[in-house]
Amino acid sequence: MRQLTFLAPKHFEWRDVPSPKLQHDRDAIVRPLAVARCDLDLYIATGVVPFPGPFAFGHEMVGEVVEAGKLANVVPGQRVVVPFQISCGSCTSCRRGFTASCESVPPYAAFGLGGGRVEYGGALSDAIRVPFADFMLVPLPQGVDPIHAASAADNIPDGWRAVAPQLAQYPGASVLIVGGLAQSVGLYAAGAAVALGAGRVLYLDDNQANCERARHMGADSGPMALDAGREPQELFDIVVEAAGTSDALAFAVRSCRPNAILTSVAMHLEPTTAVPLSQAYYRGLTFHTSRASARTWLPDVLDCMACGNLHPEHVTHSVMPFAQAAECMTDRGPKIIFTPD
Repeated sequence: MRQLTFLAPKHFEWRDVPSPKLQHDRDAIVRPLAVARCDLDLYIATGVVPFPGPFAFGHEMVGEVVEAGKLANVVPGQRVVVPFQISCGSCTSCRRGFTASCESVPPYAAFGLGGGRVEYGGALSDAIRVPFADFMLVPLPQGVDPIHAASAADNIPDGWRAVAPQLAQYPGASVLIVGGLAQSVGLYAAGAAVALGAGRVLYLDDNQANCERARHMGADSGPMALDAGREPQELFDIVVEAAGTSDALAFAVRSCRPNAILTSVAMHLEPTTAVPLSQAYYRGLTFHTSRASARTWLPDVLDCMACGNLHPEHVTHSVMPFAQAAECMTDRGPKIIFTPD
C-alpha cells in the first residue's frame, strides 16, 4: 500500500509499504476518508520543529473500519474518528482522562509523529492499524461530514479543552484568544467558546485572514500589534495563548482578570522570558499548559458538531487529494484536509 513518508524538511515521498494486519483482538484496520494537516505538521514540514525522518506522516483522521478484531467493538463499514495519541483506556492515566500520557505504551506514542518514537503508521496511507480500538475509536455522528471532522482527532479537542471546562466552571464568562503559532487550535478555541455560550469572545491575531475566519465562527477579532508595545484594553475571565512567543504569553497574563484561567496551547520553541509572573501571582491566576488529551474531549466535540453549534469547517482553507499532499504540506494556511484519490 502507499504511505506518505517524511524524510526531511520540505522532503516527502510516497512509499510502497506492507498493508497493516490485525495483531490483537482489540485491533482494527481503518481506511482514511479525510486527513487533516495538524498545526505541528506544518512546522515539522518546514523544519521549524526539528523531527528526524524517515517516518509515516499524518495524524488527524476520520476513517472507515475495514477489519476488526473480535474485541474491537466496531464493525466494518463504520465511520470513526481516530484520536492521534495511542491510549489504552484502562491504565491509571487514561481512567483519569490523561490519555496523552497512557501508561501502556511508550511516551508520546501517536500516529504520524516519528522523531525517534515507536512508529504506529501515518494517516496519509491507504490504511492504518489502530490498537485498543474498543477505546480509541469514536463513532462519527450521523450527518457530520468526515471532512469537517478530520481535525477532531487532535486540533479541535486541543482548542476545546482550553475553553470548555473553564466555561462549565464559569458560565457566560468572557474569553480572549491570542492567536499565532498554533493557528487552527486558537481558531477552534474561538469557535468552541462561541458555541458554548461565552459572554464575549475576542480573537487577536496579526494574520488578517485568520481574524476573518474567527469572525465567521462568531467571535470578535482584531490585530495583535504586540510590536507596538500593546497593553490590554480590557481584561478577561478565560484567556487562551496560541501564539508561542514570550511577548504573547506576557500579554496574555496581563489580559487576565483577577482569578482568571489562562491556558497556553502553543509549543514555546524558544526560552520563555519576561513573563510577568508577579502579576499572575497577585491576580491569582490559574495557568495550564500541556499536550491535549484528545480522546478525552472527543465525544463532547463531536456532540457539539452534531448539534450544529460548532463549525470547524470555517477554519479549513483548502481540500486536496492525497496525491498533492507532499507538494502542499508547507502551505501556510491554517488547515488543509486531504481526501483519498
